[in-house]
Amino acid sequence: MRETLFNWLGQDLSGLSCLDLFAGSGALGFEAASRGATRVVLVDRSPKVVAALADNASRLGAGKRVEIVRSDAVRFISTVGFRFDVLFLDPPFHQGWIDRLLPLMTDVLVEDGVIYAEAETVLESCGAWQTVRQGRTGRVFYHLMRRGEADGAE
Repeated sequence: MRETLFNWLGQDLSGLSCLDLFAGSGALGFEAASRGATRVVLVDRSPKVVAALADNASRLGAGKRVEIVRSDAVRFISTVGFRFDVLFLDPPFHQGWIDRLLPLMTDVLVEDGVIYAEAETVLESCGAWQTVRQGRTGRVFYHLMRRGEADGAE
């Protein structure tokens, strides 16, 4: 899935800012940083996960481009005060996170920002966001979403 995602986004993310909510291992955020993203913010509420992310950032020499934040996702996006180009959204399944968070993203992403979302079901749209590309691996559906009309989901 990660290879497909970065094929969709492009291999060079220079100048982009990325937000990885529910960061977990931080794989998507660290990958974005390695592809030139100027700013990557990894958010997770678990103290153990945040400690592991900080350790990995240090080992990878991520420097100042990667910021690690311990916070609840909703609390973070309600206070962020910065707009991102890319949102990585891979929340725990069957807890309603996608439906709660996607409508709030219009104030968190730049006008032409994109969302990569993993979910337990196909997402055609949610609020202002439309799926423009999608795939499936096992029980995981993954989506690239943009504001406005879908333009040929794959």
